[in-house]
Amino acid sequence: MKKYIIISTLVLSFAFAKAQTTTILDTIYANDTKNVALFFPEPIRQGITGSDNFVFTYNREKEQYFGLLQAKPGKESNLLVVNRNGSIFSYIVRYKKQLSKLNYFISLSNSIGNEKPIKVDSILAESSEERVDNRTYYYQKFCSYLLNRNQRIGRIKKRNEGIVLSVENIVFDKEELYFVIQIENNSTLDYDLNFLKLSVETRQKGKKKSLQRLYQEPIFKHNMPSKITENETVRFVYVLPKFSLSNDRRAIFELHEKDGERNIELKISHSYINNPN
Repeated sequence: MKKYIIISTLVLSFAFAKAQTTTILDTIYANDTKNVALFFPEPIRQGITGSDNFVFTYNREKEQYFGLLQAKPGKESNLLVVNRNGSIFSYIVRYKKQLSKLNYFISLSNSIGNEKPIKVDSILAESSEERVDNRTYYYQKFCSYLLNRNQRIGRIKKRNEGIVLSVENIVFDKEELYFVIQIENNSTLDYDLNFLKLSVETRQKGKKKSLQRLYQEPIFKHNMPSKITENETVRFVYVLPKFSLSNDRRAIFELHEKDGERNIELKISHSYINNPN
């Protein structure tokens, strides 16, 4: 029997959506001779600008509360920042030769929303439990099928001190990309996995070259290990929503060891992402 969630006011959600579309973004000015500092209420998890004549730098290794903005002469753009708690901040950024303000202290009230959906008592909707179960079942079956195949997309491999990370296959099915991944431990020490994450890296051109990374959240993981013992090889699958990359972008898998330094960054060209099996 289908379950239903009974809720109450559609007007509230409509008003909320309408308010979002009419939000006027504040403007932050920057130039190429000074650092403009932006201090946020929570540590920065992601930050990206819409044009390569603006550069926003922040600590990607250890989350901190501030980032630095610089700009070259050119058209205005935008800056999008996501805090650790999911709060989203968006600003118009412009070049200005003379700056009257170098520090911006941003409060939580300036957030335009949160990346996690907010539950609002406003909809009469069918429960999605059964649909989620069916989708999970399909992911499991298709991932198992891919692990039993010998198909490879190319030589995508990186090693560090006896640890070998490789992407054997990238497959497109329905609306998802499936990454078949292998980790080999050819060392004499067990490898405790801290995390393996996929990011999209934008290579910005110009005199002030910089790299910006945007984390891609997997929607399903199949046979994901927590430890790879010595001389062991494990294979598993990451499932992500389908995406494509322009020539100035590439995907990067970051493998980090727990309480160790045998870390690996495996770079994947946009051509592999755009032409999956």
